[in-house]
Amino acid sequence: MPAQGRLILITGASGAIGGELARRYAAAGTELVLHGRRLEALKPLAEDCRALGAAVSLSQVPLEDDVARNAWLDGLPRTPDRVLLCAGMNHGVTSRRDGEDGDTARALLDLNLRIPIDMARRLIPAMQARGSGQLVFISSLAAWYGLPVTPSYSASKAGIKAYGEALRGLVAADGVGVTVVMPGYVQSAMARAMPGPKPFLIGPERAARRIQAAVEANRARVSFPWPLALATQCLALLPAGLSGRLVKWTGYGVER
Repeated sequence: MPAQGRLILITGASGAIGGELARRYAAAGTELVLHGRRLEALKPLAEDCRALGAAVSLSQVPLEDDVARNAWLDGLPRTPDRVLLCAGMNHGVTSRRDGEDGDTARALLDLNLRIPIDMARRLIPAMQARGSGQLVFISSLAAWYGLPVTPSYSASKAGIKAYGEALRGLVAADGVGVTVVMPGYVQSAMARAMPGPKPFLIGPERAARRIQAAVEANRARVSFPWPLALATQCLALLPAGLSGRLVKWTGYGVER
């Protein structure tokens, strides 16, 4: 750890997982840079983290604004030691005929896929030059098999999974770690808004504990809960026709 302590950047800190990760990383000697859309959620989180001994700064810079985002990253006090890219959104389909709204799907793919890739590309050179650092991408168990109720969401999470896996192999020799997180359903506003059943729903505290342990061990990938992780991986291995029937049978089809 650098003499001045660790600098940890978390996007999506106003969300359930990002907020719990901030609390778990809050400690004396740690500086947290917490980003989120909702300042009213970030302020009490910052107070919790400061009470645990961390120094905290907040940001609401619009991640979709490339110029503003890059200026924010370039203006950080130093290169972060950990970057946890938790910001994201979901969007479901309830009607075959209506499909997905194009503007919403584009915004989803931007936030879930393009922006974390661009942020990683902005930060990696300085991590490589220093010889240390870690990037954490939030994928999903939906990355294993595309769900009819969430086509663009599934695509974005499959894309960030593949990118994180590829990037890990690219930068490992420079001392930079990459961890891909593939959670199932975590209690949050985002999960509540998603269509379809939510088996093996877990709390954000449990999810954050699993993620932090994987990040600190520099694991390539962490997926949970294990019953759902196993089931979704099996969908990717089974014949496509059988997987499609199983997905529809379990309640993830779009009937109308």
